Amino acid sequence: MSEERACNVGNRQPRIKLKGPAPARLAVRLKVLRELVTLPCTPWTAAMLTEEERRQVVTIARDAIVHALGGARSTDHRAVPSEAREEPHTGALAFPGGAFVTIRIARELRGCIGYIESPLPLAEVIAEVAVKAATEDPRFPPLDQSELARATLEVSVLSPLVRVRDITEIIVGTHGLLIELGRARGLLLPQVATEYGWGRETFLAHTSRKAGLPADAWKDPGAIIYSFTAEVIQEPDS
Repeated sequence: MSEERACNVGNRQPRIKLKGPAPARLAVRLKVLRELVTLPCTPWTAAMLTEEERRQVVTIARDAIVHALGGARSTDHRAVPSEAREEPHTGALAFPGGAFVTIRIARELRGCIGYIESPLPLAEVIAEVAVKAATEDPRFPPLDQSELARATLEVSVLSPLVRVRDITEIIVGTHGLLIELGRARGLLLPQVATEYGWGRETFLAHTSRKAGLPADAWKDPGAIIYSFTAEVIQEPDS
């Protein structure tokens, strides 16, 4: 999971004046400090990309695939000399983050791979998963150059995960889902539910199946459900 840091509300701790023996005063101080309200802090959230960054992410993805299909010898996708590494990035592209790249030809899926989270800068993550979607999706043979010319790329930049305590918190069309049960883990992007016209429970069922679990596994008391949002940037249809 993404590391979640807690920030105390306000810039200063409250000054607490108490009477009584020192040990008793210390115990009360500690109790009050433990009960201070905390909020999760994240470096950025979804809908954080500028228009220029939105243009860059699809360029980064395509350039990485073009280079890989052109005979790149390195097996380290992070070494792809695309826009992701030719110049330093600022803003959201410089922060660690998760992203998925989806490849379609004539609107049919041709590859989709991504990272929920990564220590790499977002620009490098996009380059890396773009190459993986083109060459390592086990559902498809590797993409070739003729197919790439007809392909449309879609980049989904993920927000941090949020634990779902009640399924009524899930907004279909806005939230993607991640379900964990034991060692099984399955994720579906927000746009998948919209594309197929699913309701909330159908979305949960398909996410369970994505994890290799029964459709009703999301109801298991041991199942952990997370939601996230995604900023989706798509190339025009070829």
